[in-house]
Formats: sequence, C-alpha cells, structure tokens
Amino acid sequence: MRANSLAVVRNLGILAHVDAGKTTVTERVLYVTGTTYKRGEVHDGTTVTDFDSQERDRGITIFAAAVSCAWDGHRVNLIDTPGHVDFADEVERSLRVLDGAVAVFDAVAGVEPQSESVWRQADRHGVPRIAFVNKLDRVGADLDTAVDSIRRRLHPVPLVVQLPIGREDEFAGVVDLVEFRALVWTDDSLQEGPVPEGLLDEAHRRRSRLVEAVSELHSAALDEFCAEGTLSAQTLRAALRDLTANGDGLVVLCGSAYRNRGIEPLLDAVVAYLPSPLDVPPVRGIVDGVEQERSADPSAPFAALVFKIEATATGRLTYLRVYSGTLRKGEEVRDVGARRTERIARILRVQADRRSEVDIAVAGDIVAVAGPKSARVGATLCLPSAPVLLEPPVTADPVVSVAVESRRSGDGGKLTAALAGLVEEDPSLVLRTDPETGQTVLSGLGELHLEVAVEKVRRNRGLEIAVGRPQVAYRETVVRGVAGLRYRHVKQDGGAGQFAHVVLDVEPCAGDFVFESTVVGGAVPREYVRAVEAGCRDALSEGPLGGHPVTGLRVVLTDGAIHVKDSSEMAFRAAGRFGLREALRGSTMQLLEPVVEIVVTVPDDALGTVLGDVAARRGKVAASVVRAATAVVTATVPLAELFGYANRLRSRTQGRGTFTTRPAGYAPAPATVTAG
Repeated sequence: MRANSLAVVRNLGILAHVDAGKTTVTERVLYVTGTTYKRGEVHDGTTVTDFDSQERDRGITIFAAAVSCAWDGHRVNLIDTPGHVDFADEVERSLRVLDGAVAVFDAVAGVEPQSESVWRQADRHGVPRIAFVNKLDRVGADLDTAVDSIRRRLHPVPLVVQLPIGREDEFAGVVDLVEFRALVWTDDSLQEGPVPEGLLDEAHRRRSRLVEAVSELHSAALDEFCAEGTLSAQTLRAALRDLTANGDGLVVLCGSAYRNRGIEPLLDAVVAYLPSPLDVPPVRGIVDGVEQERSADPSAPFAALVFKIEATATGRLTYLRVYSGTLRKGEEVRDVGARRTERIARILRVQADRRSEVDIAVAGDIVAVAGPKSARVGATLCLPSAPVLLEPPVTADPVVSVAVESRRSGDGGKLTAALAGLVEEDPSLVLRTDPETGQTVLSGLGELHLEVAVEKVRRNRGLEIAVGRPQVAYRETVVRGVAGLRYRHVKQDGGAGQFAHVVLDVEPCAGDFVFESTVVGGAVPREYVRAVEAGCRDALSEGPLGGHPVTGLRVVLTDGAIHVKDSSEMAFRAAGRFGLREALRGSTMQLLEPVVEIVVTVPDDALGTVLGDVAARRGKVAASVVRAATAVVTATVPLAELFGYANRLRSRTQGRGTFTTRPAGYAPAPATVTAG
C-alpha cells in the first residue's frame, strides 16, 4: 500500500448512542486487522481507544481517539467518538474532519436518543454513513425491528445487505446478499460457504427486495434491472457506493462485535462503500474575502484544520486533518487566525495513546504535530505563501456552570493555569470570573462534562479542588416589547464630543436576534447603522431580570440623528448598547431555562415511582412504554431539576434503572424560578 495514494485512504468515525458497543466495534476492527494481538474489553479496562484513566473507571468513551489500521490494501484512519450527550462537542469536531462514518445501533434498543443527535450532526456535515446493527446475540435482538426504528426515526432508506444466521445466543453468522454467500464464525475463524438450505428462500426474497430498492434509487442499476431482471454483484456494489455517497440510501450490516462476528464484512463495506478523500468535494476556504476551493491534491498548497488539542507529558500536540498539499517536518506554517508563523517540530501518526514519528503528511491524512504554540481548535494552518481560512467546527454553548477554587491557598495560580489549559483542549468549556463574587466559574455541556473536567485537573495536576453546586445557564427573552424608544448619547469631556440619537422598536421573534433598519433620508448613515447593530449585540449579554443572555429579540432602528462634528461609530455603538438596555428594562421579560429530553429505562414494577419522580421534577411525560418486563419513560425535564438524578434513580430501583438525556432547547421558567 502506497502511503500517498489517496484512493486507498478511508477517514471515518464510529458514531452511536452510549453503550451501543462502538468502542467494542473499534477494538475488534483493530484486532481483526492485526493492529492489536489481544481483544480489548471495555469491562476489563483494556481497550486501546478508551485509554484515559477516567474512561476506564467509568466504562464510557469521553475523548475522541484516533487510530489507524490496514485492510485489503487500504489505510483506515478511524476516530472512536463519545456516545454520551455531554461530550457531543467531541463528536462535532470529529465529524468536521471525517469523510465517512459507521453508525452503530443496538439490535434490541434500535435508535436511541443520542443516536438521533449524532445522526443529525452527521447530516449537518454531509458525512456519508453505513449502519452496523450490533449485539445480535442478545436476548430480544431483532434486525428487522432495529431497521424499522432507523427508518421511522432517522428517515433514511435502509438497504439491508445481510441476513442473520441464527437468533440471539445462537447467532452464528450472516448471509451476504450482495455476493449471495454465507459467512459463519467459529471462535475467531471465519468460514465462507453456500447459503444454508433453511434460509435459501428467505435469502432470495431479501436479495430481490434489495435489488428492487436499489433499482428504484439508481438509474444505471434500473437500466440493468429492466434488461436482466436482476443485478450483478458488481453493479449492486457500485450502486450502493453511489447511494451511500449522495445519502440516498443507507447500507445496513449486522453482527455481534463482542463475539467477534460481523467485523470482516463491515471492514469490506467501509472499503467498498465509504468515500476516499478523492471522492468528497474539495474543502472551501476564504482567501482575501473570496471563497476558494482546495482539492485533496498532495502537490497543491498545504492547508489543514486543527480539530483537537492535547496536553501530554512530553508537550502539546495539535491534531490536524490535512485537506490539501504536503506537510514536512521542520517546515514553517501560518496560523491564519492567530496571524503567526510557527515551525512543525514533529509529525506523528497516532494510535490512541501511542504515536510513531513520520517525516511527511499528505492530503487526506489525520496526524498530530508538535511545535505550534498558538493554534486553537478550529484554526487553519497553511503555507505562508498561500494563506486560506477554513470554516471551523461549531462549538456548542455551555448550559451548566460550577464555581471552582483551590482548597490550598498557595495553589490558586496553578489552578488557574490548569483550567486555562483545559479550556484550550476543550473549547466547549468556558472559564470566567464572576464580577460580583470574584469566583472562578467553569461552564460546560452537562453535569458529567464538568465532573470529568474537574477530575482531570485533580488527577493530572495533583490539585485539591472545591466545587460549588452546579448552576444552569438561563436565558431571557421579550414577551412584550416597546416601540419608539428614544435614546440620546451625549458626552462632553473636554476633548472631542460624542453624539448619537437613536429610536428603537423592540419586539419578540422566533430566532436568536434580528436587527433591521427602516431609517430613510439618511438620518443615520449606513456605517452608523452597523455600529448601532453592534451596540445592540453588546447589550444582549446581560438581560434586566438577572444578567442572563437575551434571546428571541427583534430590534428595528426607525429613526435617529447625527451631529456634524461629534457623531462617530463609537458614539452610535454606545447608543445602541445603552438604548437597547433601556428598552429591555421597559419591556415585559420572561426567564427561560434549559430543558432536556430524558429517557428512563427501569423494571416495570418501578414505573409508578419513576413517573412520580419525573412529575416532582416539573417534568412532562411524552411517552411510557412497557415491554418484556421493562418500562421506558420519555419526558421533558428542566435541566436544573436533574442534578443528582443518577444517584436518586439507582437508589429507587436497586441499581437497575438507567437514563439518558439530550438537549431540548429552552422553555419559560415558572415564577418561583424567576423570583429565585
């Protein structure tokens, strides 16, 4: 395999709901490809990708980990992503630099809440996917039921290319409907043979169903189907690859990663159906204000996107996806955002927590580099002679905050430095100082997110940290606004004066913030209108109810006046800021609180207890289903009411209850919360 042959490179991620088995899938991929010689197990804490001590203690993936392996002459760069909603930003940053993904689903549970979340993230980035229905050896596992939930809840067109051989604990292999052959596993041995007699009729029916579905979606396949009445394996594979690339169909495979069944055909599908860097559209960037494309060409000017920062014992590592050109060790690169030029000291091929040094990285590579000091997540590194700015990944707004302080008086500076490094690694964490109390406040995406962050500082830096009770991130919105609010900003301090006069209408709207101007006759020049908008955006940071950010607001500049000498952009920005603050004080405001969708799974005899507890937490039950002695409750609950819920649920169900959450936006808070 040639290292610089882009056609044989696959950059993909493993996406799933927590506990669907994606880390086990990753471990089996490494084992089957010969990258590791022992199967890592999550429950034993021996996995390659979950190498962090917290990941092994908690039994979940927290940090996205990159590994590389070879299969059938192809190099597969794989990122194992977290499944817990609190670490969705890790998934977002990974998807930004991937060309394809494998979505893993539990054969019993089907599509779960975080499955939907990561699916929508992949939709936003246009990442082609194939599906792997895992855990077919479990009691109650059913491929058809899982596929039906994928169809109903995620809305793709599932194209099932395998038929299971055996059910539940007798699951032994699959029928490959494309090649029409049986694949059976005995221990670690894979045997290929004819389709079993007892499954022959069902296999023919399912292959016919697959051929018809593909022919309806693919014009070339339809031509062959009309002429021949069926499709050859070659045509079927080519059509499935096209449908995967454009998102018109979803190839579905199945297996049991824990029992090492289904991994080889999954790797074959990755190679056959997911795109190489040559197959995806060129990345778009900004050059001197003009949008340009950079193609996956090793001879083109170098351009790469930073998607992860990691502090290690040997120094700072910057993870890159190289989109174009070639990067060489010792070369100087330009950090466009920071406007700095830095030297690449080392280029590393990453294997989770193990790294091997290489001399070059080419378009399509995912590598780590040592040397850059200023680069942040989302930064563009490029040739100084050919600058370009690539679009960074979107960072989610934090919803939960805690106050942190050192228990030892002399460790304040160390704690501040440690937290700053933490925020540099994870941009979904926000660090600030409360202006009233002087406390250091750390904000993140959830209670577990902050718990993991604080524990990381404790373990890595040996600091004793006191943590305050979590606080949620409220918002404020306008229920009824004001019209014709006049504000004059006049300032005379001995030098050049400041004068700005604005007239504002304020009203609620569906989006976050909308600014418009209906000024006529040049009463407020265009450059001053932009300054008024900037001032209004400044005012959104603190609302009148409790100093929370303001959302759902429409501001219209209807009139104004200028002074020939004393008016300036600075004066009109100040007028916009103070004028909107005054308008908000005169408006009817509403406090909004973050809410989450919670899915609670408990034994059926605990259903009444769970429903009562959800109601006591101001939750609204959307669905309650009982099947196979298990109750599943779906509800919407204010985030503030869920602190400590995990311990409460365990104690009320003798440790048998579990729950998952995902953000569900903001909702009006009751008067009791407003008063508090």
